[in-house]
Amino acid sequence: MIGFDKLDLNLIRVFDAVMEERSVLRASQRLHLSQSAVSHALSRLREGLGQEIFVRTGKGMTPTSYALEISGPLRAALHSMSQTLSLGASSFKPETVSRSFVIAANDYVSATLLPQLNRRLSTAAPGIDLSITPATRLDLAEQIDLGRIDVAIGSFRNAPERFRTKPVMFQDEVFICSGAHPIGNNALRLEDLVRYPLAVVSLGGEGEGMFSGYILERGLARQAQMYDRNALEQALAEAGLSVRRQIVLPHFLALPMLLEGSELLAIVPRPLARTFARTLGLLIKPLPYPAAQQQLDMLWHSSNDNDPSQRWLHGQISAAADEISRLQD
Repeated sequence: MIGFDKLDLNLIRVFDAVMEERSVLRASQRLHLSQSAVSHALSRLREGLGQEIFVRTGKGMTPTSYALEISGPLRAALHSMSQTLSLGASSFKPETVSRSFVIAANDYVSATLLPQLNRRLSTAAPGIDLSITPATRLDLAEQIDLGRIDVAIGSFRNAPERFRTKPVMFQDEVFICSGAHPIGNNALRLEDLVRYPLAVVSLGGEGEGMFSGYILERGLARQAQMYDRNALEQALAEAGLSVRRQIVLPHFLALPMLLEGSELLAIVPRPLARTFARTLGLLIKPLPYPAAQQQLDMLWHSSNDNDPSQRWLHGQISAAADEISRLQD
């Protein structure tokens, strides 16, 4: 195996580019090299490591398991060196900088947190653009590893060491229904779930990669069932009841249209319920059973720990979430 003292860092740059692009052509264009130079660099690296790193397939350059294992640490090392070399060269000034951040979030987070965040950025950093990508994408962890997503917001479990997490806010869940629902101003009872149909949100199916309501990908487990399913099922079982009818949706923002003119009840996080109640006149009903409070986190790659622009973004997200939390109190 190649020794560090004889390692050509340009080979690592080529490896990282091919890992991200999955194509020798696109990697060569990105690095301003010829395709033959990229191919030659990969051959040198493969020989030096004594391991296969890519397999050419119909879908492009597919990384081997070994390549996937080393890609995260190598990318972090490259980023760390870049940050070290740029120390003192410039400071991050949000009021004058022009750049874009990519945030992974579901439609609930986008509908509640994004307006607060946008208001903050519009005055503090008018030159910064936001690009929101679905946190439901199946390759979320890979995209964070590749540096294509700056921060993800959601509920995560046992994040791998290469990721950092920070609590954004805590939330409980409530029921919502149409303002013209027959239940009116009455308190919701468990028996009402037998009388009226129920709508819930699940961001993933029960297929491969799912366990206990979480999606698992590259070691990152993220919440798929957007309500405390166990608490609901236990309460109904103890009362000898069962839900009359259930609609499972992959997103939240279809709920108002479904609830309008219907007898549906829906379970949503309280911040979203407040938004729906304020803008659409929906009614909020406390749960008729105890349920666990959910923690919403932001998650990023550890390679961004020393990036002042990333730290600033995390602070803005936390401040926007704090404003939402104060509205819940």
